[in-house]
Amino acid sequence: MELSNRTLGQWLEHWAGTTPDREYIVYSDRNLRFTWQQFNRRVDDMARGLMAIGVEKGTHVGIWATNVPDWLTFLYAGAKIGAILVTVNTGYKQSELEFLVKDADIHTLCITEGVFDGSYVDMVYAMAPELRESQRGFMHGGRFPKLKNVVYIGQEKYRGMYNTSELLLLGRNIDGRLLEEAKKRVDCHDVVNMQYTSGTTGFPKGVMLTHYNIANNGYLTGEHMAFTAEDKLCVCVPLFHCFGVVLATMNVLTHGCTQVMVERFDPLLVLASVHRERCTALYGVPTMFIAELNHPMFGMFDLTSLRTGIMAGSLCPVELMKQVCEKMYLQITSVYGLTESSPGMTQTRIDDPFEVRCETVGREYEHTEVAIIDPETGEHLPDGMQGEVCCRGYNVMKGYYNRPEATLEVIDRNGFLHSGDLGIRDAGGNYRITGRIKDMIIRGGENIYPREIEEYLYRLEGIKDIQVAAVPSAKYGEEVGAFIILHEGAALTEETVRDFCRGKIARHKIPKYVFFVDAFPMTGSGKIQKFKLKELSLELLAARGTVPE
Repeated sequence: MELSNRTLGQWLEHWAGTTPDREYIVYSDRNLRFTWQQFNRRVDDMARGLMAIGVEKGTHVGIWATNVPDWLTFLYAGAKIGAILVTVNTGYKQSELEFLVKDADIHTLCITEGVFDGSYVDMVYAMAPELRESQRGFMHGGRFPKLKNVVYIGQEKYRGMYNTSELLLLGRNIDGRLLEEAKKRVDCHDVVNMQYTSGTTGFPKGVMLTHYNIANNGYLTGEHMAFTAEDKLCVCVPLFHCFGVVLATMNVLTHGCTQVMVERFDPLLVLASVHRERCTALYGVPTMFIAELNHPMFGMFDLTSLRTGIMAGSLCPVELMKQVCEKMYLQITSVYGLTESSPGMTQTRIDDPFEVRCETVGREYEHTEVAIIDPETGEHLPDGMQGEVCCRGYNVMKGYYNRPEATLEVIDRNGFLHSGDLGIRDAGGNYRITGRIKDMIIRGGENIYPREIEEYLYRLEGIKDIQVAAVPSAKYGEEVGAFIILHEGAALTEETVRDFCRGKIARHKIPKYVFFVDAFPMTGSGKIQKFKLKELSLELLAARGTVPE
């Protein structure tokens, strides 16, 4: 499995020339379909449109949208001319948007109307009120001097903003030879995508990823699942996150297959898309698979076309993995990594034994060196000993944007990227993630790792999902708190949960506090924010009139 020096644009043009009539993108719910050739033409048209409004090599283009059809058009159009696509979390609110636009030096911001409980258009106007009075492309006098353009992805017209049709029309004024010259100036080691870390701790930072980083990571990910051009991957994870734009989209790009897109996750739409398009692969974070398996219409869909997929994004319960394999016909794999590692660092392989795929995150990617390092001494630890999971290789980010000191904090002098996660490598070379260094609960000097308790309690009938996190304690510093989502109709009590643990796990690991909740606090990409669980515990205890002991 050799690494490729192709840029994203070169990969796209390769398939447009090799298999022009094969379907590349499908939206099953609206029967919208693009072949590789059709999509490549639209990308070239959009690239000329971006050039017409001043986008060039190194320009930062932000995209704030769900998985709409033109999301990928903007990615590849920018990639062909050397621009850098900055992905914006769809769950961001006003202050988060303004932080990112300023921190990332956004030149052109591409948006849709909005999702959830906020209008992106309204938030952009609130951020840059001068937009309503400025000639398009000539914003001035505001708090964001580097922001020159706002593009609305769609046909609607808003004051001060271009829309998609207008941008494509402007592109006709750009000579095709200028586009070809721009393509020649792009190198595979140029930054093409900047993603902001999820912000599970502290302020988000812009992770700079190159063509070489993400195209090769996507390629190797697909090879581990035996992908070919005949596969159809249902993409229901958000494109603004590495899971979507790399593990999914870059896998498809480098294997010439088809991606069946879901604009915004809905378990029914996912099941229907797999059924109608005969998808062979499906990705998701654990909460997505839980929603699909528990949907009341689950049994109505034929999922027998499925053969493989990825469950990642957060630690995956073993029992859930088993259910997905059995009920959805998936030889599911796990990918472990982080945005800073493009993101794949380790992955189980499709032909690994069932136990390896369900109970580990597999072995390291080719051309990647993974090590378990003592976080205190920096010593490389042998198999069976717990330490911090670190890696170096082609997949390590170029750095954090405008944050050289923060970059040096996570990439050591030997080139190893430090994940902040705890793990163990077994004798077979497979890795197990045992928790995060900062997620570790320290109760009266005893180190407690939430993953261990979560895996144990997941066996208790009635529990749909569970997260274990620290609850502040005046006596011990921290106590164990279990936050539980129940299956519909299930009835458990706090004491039932504790009784299930007594005599089975060490006394200090038994949850002092048990909270039954409807949902977990999550980032827009589906990662559970453990630090917010600690805050939630205090709110729930206060509602009970209880003070942490």
